[in-house]
Amino acid sequence: MVFRISIALLALLVLAAGLAPGPFNNVVQSGLAQVIKNTGWIYLLVVFITLSFLMYLAFGRFATLRIGGEDAEPEFSNTSWMSMLFAAGMGIGLVFWGAAEPISHFVTPPEGLPPQSMEAARASMRYAFFHWGLHPWAIYALIGLAMAWFQFNRNGRGLISDLLQPVIGRHHRGWIGAVVNVAAVVATAIGVATTLGFGTIQIAAGIERIFGLRSSLTLQLAIIAGAFVLYMASTTSGVHRGIKWLSNFNLGLAAVLLALILVLGPTGFIFDTFTTTLGSYLNQLVTMSLRMSPFSGSTWVADWTIFYWAWWIAWAPFVGSFIARVSRGRSIREFVLGVVIAPSVLGFLWFSVFGGTALWSQIFGHVDLVSALGNGYETVLFTMFDSLPMPMLLSVMALVLLIIFFVTSADSAVLVLASMSTDEAGDPPLSRRVVWGVAVALIAGTLLVAGGLDPLQGVITIAALPFAMLMLLVIVSLYRVLDVEYHKQRRKAARARHLIDQWIARDLAAQEQSTGAAPLSPRGD
Repeated sequence: MVFRISIALLALLVLAAGLAPGPFNNVVQSGLAQVIKNTGWIYLLVVFITLSFLMYLAFGRFATLRIGGEDAEPEFSNTSWMSMLFAAGMGIGLVFWGAAEPISHFVTPPEGLPPQSMEAARASMRYAFFHWGLHPWAIYALIGLAMAWFQFNRNGRGLISDLLQPVIGRHHRGWIGAVVNVAAVVATAIGVATTLGFGTIQIAAGIERIFGLRSSLTLQLAIIAGAFVLYMASTTSGVHRGIKWLSNFNLGLAAVLLALILVLGPTGFIFDTFTTTLGSYLNQLVTMSLRMSPFSGSTWVADWTIFYWAWWIAWAPFVGSFIARVSRGRSIREFVLGVVIAPSVLGFLWFSVFGGTALWSQIFGHVDLVSALGNGYETVLFTMFDSLPMPMLLSVMALVLLIIFFVTSADSAVLVLASMSTDEAGDPPLSRRVVWGVAVALIAGTLLVAGGLDPLQGVITIAALPFAMLMLLVIVSLYRVLDVEYHKQRRKAARARHLIDQWIARDLAAQEQSTGAAPLSPRGD
């Protein structure tokens, strides 16, 4: 039922966006404005609570509990695990926004700062850290940890509705659970398709840059067709082969590109940017987390922070499901540090290198990235390479990186969509994965033809509001089941100690009877 209803709803949304993009967009933008105006603060508060809760789990009394049970061992090495987390969670987004977002904030800065000033440059990096750091990964980690725990420790089906069982009881398998699962599947499919659509646009820009082919609709559709073949080949080979191999290769390629720009670019400036921005980010973390602008009437927070938080929340069922799939055997502390802290640090380094180099190129007159920004976000990265040695080599590496991140995001999404629309635990059937692979490609292609990516992006932001409320219920549910497991293990440990004490006492008593000596106490005193 979840599968059929989800496909039907997606067909209706895509038809509306494709056949009547103007009226559809007007309705969506009107609803979006009301959501942000009246409930924008909810996104900020829920995400801040989520981050605080994850830190409590990592360093509190539940930290040593293990996904899959006390004797569970990790399926993947730390390197493969981190590679897959990074590729599924943010890979293509970091490449797209690494240089473009700091330049955008530099031109239109937050907090009423003067545009293109030194204050704007510092704030642009600080907010890039903020938007791609601890908060989004905490959103992913909450859903991922909850899904992993319910699936591997409580024999769940790997569905979002299972996470509500401690709160709503048996209704998680009734119509309430079905509604939650359908909403999760639809949000995931739209989010993946629109993101792949934007990724297609940047890949086309890279091809135009390197090979001189005009970035036309025909080229974009050809990219989607080629990516479809690649991600279907990857997803049908399974997590342990295609997805893992591509993720490992891409993490290595990303590291090489990062190192090249670090060496070829303004190395000292990049390290200064990293330390300065990290300090100001940590110093103003709480302020930025809860900052609205009720007195100035500025829309900057709504346009960037609230939009990002809504986007991450809408993506959480997809990324969380995939993280859960590859995280069996990790302790809660290891999970939180691996899913929240480590990727955030990598993201900080990425933005310091790409964003720092972009700002350096603009501020010191090496290349005009402000003009490039006017031609589209997707052009900023390739234009930035003109300020460095070997720009063509860097452009080719970035293009390959984009393509593989595109494929790894898509194949992870196909696997998760198939799992979320199947009512049994374990890997979904191949036929279901093929259907979702075709659906994602068709949605992205149809919307590019109709120019309907922006309206569905607004749909995702609106749809994220009930998911924000759902996250609060997930926090309650997860705390309850972890508390039960914690006390269960404490009782088990106490029984084990008691049995050991009894065994020692019996052994000492036997020794006393055989020797006639006065026995020691069971504790040796």
